[in-house]
Amino acid sequence: MNLPNKLTIFRIILVPIMVIIPFFNIPGEIYGIPISMCLINLIFIIASITDKLDGTIARKNNQVTTFGKFLDPIADKILVLAAMMILVEMNKLPAWIPIIVLFREFIVSGYRLIAVEKGGTVIAASIWGKLKTVTQMVAIILAFIDTNYYGAIFSGELTGYNYFINFALTIVMTISVIATIFSGYDYIKNGKDLFKEEK
Repeated sequence: MNLPNKLTIFRIILVPIMVIIPFFNIPGEIYGIPISMCLINLIFIIASITDKLDGTIARKNNQVTTFGKFLDPIADKILVLAAMMILVEMNKLPAWIPIIVLFREFIVSGYRLIAVEKGGTVIAASIWGKLKTVTQMVAIILAFIDTNYYGAIFSGELTGYNYFINFALTIVMTISVIATIFSGYDYIKNGKDLFKEEK
């Protein structure tokens, strides 16, 4: 097994570790942020870095494999959705956001399956898909260091550092949701020919 695939598997292994940390009720805070949240965020950041590394190394060293093509996008989806579920559980993120993400991923996965069945046609990733990926990662990192919930800036109760972090979280997360919707729409629009029956 090559290094890129090992990094992908490592990313998947980090997810359950990230998920079980809240159950330990680790005491202490760092600048008002619970230690458990800092640890989860650190694991998420490391996992996100491996996401960038495995693809870069695979392309640079010509180590792109079928196994990697299959597992890498799955690892990304597991990481992002697991992080969002943790944030929902902690009342830091509304459930409708990961629901939209999950709905989009089902659509994209379905289109990819049909594309393979129709002869391996590839629907190229749009600028919306790339924007979605970047903003999701940044928004999740911000959510873990924010001591408030998504959109708390509209309550009028936040000031100073708390206002700045929540403002950044709310803006970036909203952009990620918009990018998620539009990237899903692009798949539907660009892949509509896949549903035409062959005569």
